[in-house]
Amino acid sequence: MVLGLFLVSCTEEIVIDLEKGDPMIGVEAYFSNELKSHEAILSYTADFYNKDEIRYISGATVYVTDGVDTMFYYEDGERLGHYLTEPVAGKKNTLYRLCVFVPEPDSHVVHLFAESILPDNVEVIDSIVVKPYNGVDDTVPSTIFYDTIEWVYPYFQSLPDPNIIYIPSIYKNDTLLTDTLTQRPMIPVGGYAGFYINGPEMQADNKEIPVYAFRKRDLKRGDHIRVDLSSIPIEYVYYYYSLMMSMGSNPMMGAPSNVSTNIQPEGLGVGWFMTSSVVSVETIFKDE
Repeated sequence: MVLGLFLVSCTEEIVIDLEKGDPMIGVEAYFSNELKSHEAILSYTADFYNKDEIRYISGATVYVTDGVDTMFYYEDGERLGHYLTEPVAGKKNTLYRLCVFVPEPDSHVVHLFAESILPDNVEVIDSIVVKPYNGVDDTVPSTIFYDTIEWVYPYFQSLPDPNIIYIPSIYKNDTLLTDTLTQRPMIPVGGYAGFYINGPEMQADNKEIPVYAFRKRDLKRGDHIRVDLSSIPIEYVYYYYSLMMSMGSNPMMGAPSNVSTNIQPEGLGVGWFMTSSVVSVETIFKDE
């Protein structure tokens, strides 16, 4: 006789009764020194357990101004709640004010606003190099990935302000590879502010900073690699990290506080109006 022993584990779904509030207006708006169409996205917030589709906001009036010139965001006819400017470039070290007017069903209009100084940035990235990690010690990248990973290193004279944060966007053959914030590393140069990034001093200290990693099998000779280096306000970094800490499906996880926002008045809107300045450089991959 064979005796079979079966262990059965039971789990019970626990639903925490969370306090519900009135929907607020979510604002995700961008403006930079790039000559292009800049985007703003408007939607309503939802309760934690809500599984319905996002409620995008149509019919709003959205513009950004520096006190002299006003640039309107026009609603995209193909994407509800998405608003685009005409091609326009912002100016570095200039204060911009975003204004949003949302008509509500009861005929009143909600007015939201936010301000951000378009930050300074380096004048130019001198070059980028795609090469294997060249650390002198036995770190994980050099021992595990040395022969299979090609790292992207930019070379530029950084600004002396240690509070400026750089975010790279990586393109291969004009296709954006880092199309979400979680794929774009934030680079606080900190104590190396004012240094030539990835220059002799950083190489001597084994402190080179790569901004992306390719598996070598994903590269071929002649591929065009482009880096757009954005400088952003440090306040946006705090918003980003508070947002990341609050993501997930478990209401008991994450930070016990609301995500920061620069959208005003307080309690009516959430999200962020971000200004940034951008410089670009491109290289052609050579499999040497």
